[in-house]
Amino acid sequence: MRVTSVTLAASDAGRLAACYARLLGTPVTTDEPGWAQVRPPSPDLGPVLSFEHDRCFTPPTWPSSPGGQSATAHLDVVVDDLDAAVAWALEAGAVLDPFQPQPDVRVMRDPDGHPFCLFTEG
Repeated sequence: MRVTSVTLAASDAGRLAACYARLLGTPVTTDEPGWAQVRPPSPDLGPVLSFEHDRCFTPPTWPSSPGGQSATAHLDVVVDDLDAAVAWALEAGAVLDPFQPQPDVRVMRDPDGHPFCLFTEG
């Protein structure tokens, strides 16, 4: 068995797919009302990211806070140059999260507030 796809709830599936497509340099392969996908050219480059419209979407909070919509998962993205990757993520529509628990990791938020982490290996 292997995981082939990760699905994120979205206030606007197409907008979120466009952000991740730009961030990852991967095309949006499906963009339908309420559903969009970003598919890497090879399964070796990561899973398909799917985005599903949720009309009652509430941005997650992370770390958790009482009464907040807690983030149940986040994406980890390995990069070659952390500063350059942060700049690229900002251009793609992400924001730098105030919560930065490690010096070699940058916590970012996509346009819907889902956290994702940029880090370098080694």
